[in-house]
Amino acid sequence: MITNHADIDVFIGIDVGKHNHHAVALDRDGKQLLSKALPQNETKLRALFNRLRKHGTLLVVVDQPATIGALPVAVAQAESITVAYLPGLAMRRIADLHPGEAKTDARDAAIIAEAARTMPHTLRGIRVADENVAELSMLCGYDDDLAKQATATSNRIRGLLTQIHPGLETVIGPHLDHPAMLALLAKY
Repeated sequence: MITNHADIDVFIGIDVGKHNHHAVALDRDGKQLLSKALPQNETKLRALFNRLRKHGTLLVVVDQPATIGALPVAVAQAESITVAYLPGLAMRRIADLHPGEAKTDARDAAIIAEAARTMPHTLRGIRVADENVAELSMLCGYDDDLAKQATATSNRIRGLLTQIHPGLETVIGPHLDHPAMLALLAKY
């Protein structure tokens, strides 16, 4: 349940997808502020949220809070935006009340935004527990450390190849991340 529904100025419904999302934003009066396809991209999601902030307090509602919907949820939470999801059964029942039979991302996003605006009782709040945040931070830190080590090792190998044979480095340097290339270098 969303406790601060009366304070929300903009209701953003996001129909999430594996590669692309569709977002529809409505103001408190039901006027459409945005209807746009978005890639599964953190930068684009942040830009969307920041652009809509000029209209007031935001509520982001997704149709799937986990897996493919995790990125919009995480970005919104990182931006201190209230996040909720509309359960599938509620979504289907509400969709039946809207005209049209075609299931499109734009239509679904508009239905999610409208439900967020007019039926707050259908929404479920999403909060990340502190222990989950700590665990994710640790995993992300570990991933960052591994990426830095891989980059340092690649740079070290490229530096040695440049000293030994600059032409050879020019040819194989860009392909050092391929397992076959590392196997060849180890063998010869």
